[in-house]
Amino acid sequence: MATLITCPHCKNAFGLEEVMTDDLKKELRAEMIAYKNKKDDEVKYLQEQLIKKDQEIVEKIAIAARIKEEELKKQISKENETKLRFLEQRTAQAELKAKELESKELEALRLQNELDALKRDGELEKKKYLLENSNRLIDEALKKERENFELEKREMQIKLEQQRKKVDEMQKKLEVGSQQLAGETQELALEDTLKASFPFDIISEVGKGVRGADCVQTIRNALGQECGKIIYESKRTNAFFMDWIEKLKADMRSQGAHVAVIVTKTMPRDMECFGEKNGVWICTYSEVKALAHVLRDGVIRIFNAAKSQQNKGDKMQLLYDYLTSTEFTEQWKAIREGFLSMKISIQKERDTMEKLWKAREKQLEKVLLNASHIKGSVEGIAGHDSIDMNLLDDGSEELSSISL
Repeated sequence: MATLITCPHCKNAFGLEEVMTDDLKKELRAEMIAYKNKKDDEVKYLQEQLIKKDQEIVEKIAIAARIKEEELKKQISKENETKLRFLEQRTAQAELKAKELESKELEALRLQNELDALKRDGELEKKKYLLENSNRLIDEALKKERENFELEKREMQIKLEQQRKKVDEMQKKLEVGSQQLAGETQELALEDTLKASFPFDIISEVGKGVRGADCVQTIRNALGQECGKIIYESKRTNAFFMDWIEKLKADMRSQGAHVAVIVTKTMPRDMECFGEKNGVWICTYSEVKALAHVLRDGVIRIFNAAKSQQNKGDKMQLLYDYLTSTEFTEQWKAIREGFLSMKISIQKERDTMEKLWKAREKQLEKVLLNASHIKGSVEGIAGHDSIDMNLLDDGSEELSSISL
């Protein structure tokens, strides 16, 4: 029969063994919770460090992209300023020539006035001769200057139009360069992500002769064996084009890859998240890490399955030789020694706990024995019904049932 104890305040009865078991459970539970919280904190710290490292990589790439874009803008602005200054100089020269032409016309007018004055003085023939010759010379000079001015004016208009076209072309090149820079930024970020996630794999850049692919992931297992390849193409445009799929499949065949992945900013219209389309996997940059883990695991599984079917007879012989070798015997001996050491350690811990339980049981028996003596003395003085000093529900019967 279990030993029961009654609470002097609430009169609630409970087993002594239950109290001891609950205390042990509480201690073990507290230790387990503390250990779990410690491990959770360590995992959280590692995750925060990994996120911080990814953010640093993305920030470095973004800073490099902004610096490159600013350099391009400064270069184009400098070239445009030089060309505009040249055009302004040419325009100033044309204006200067126009002023010279105007001054010549004024000079001709002055000569005409002088001829008129000579005519008024009575030198008619001389005046007539001078007038005819001066008019002819003036007309020829004016005509020549007008022709030169018109030619230079037309030349300046053509050059201005050419400069406008060049400025438009440079602006278009700047926009294309910004798009290319954004694409190259995602390509570099993709390579860094793959290298950080799979440090034992080989992440190599695809040569310029390949039409669409950007990098290839050569997968290696724990033994360093090459299990297969995944080819990646990075796209950072505002639209998705279906011909990317066929181009990447052609690159996959030429590179000897097993899986092809397009990492795109804009998904196809019929796809909301990552998935396979016409033999090619498509995902966003935020999904590529998880997808790469899954695809890599699949490639390794296929490699292991194919490897296990090769040279089965030779493998059985190798397995037999290995099981009968000294190396296997020593390794198994080490495993057996570790198992026995663990078993002995557990047995020692069990013996220690049993000794502790026995000591606590003796202490409890001593408490109950002293309580029984005190109860007998009090009942001898005050009577059986005067004071309730039972530690257990059924009184002296429970006390007497304990073997001392």
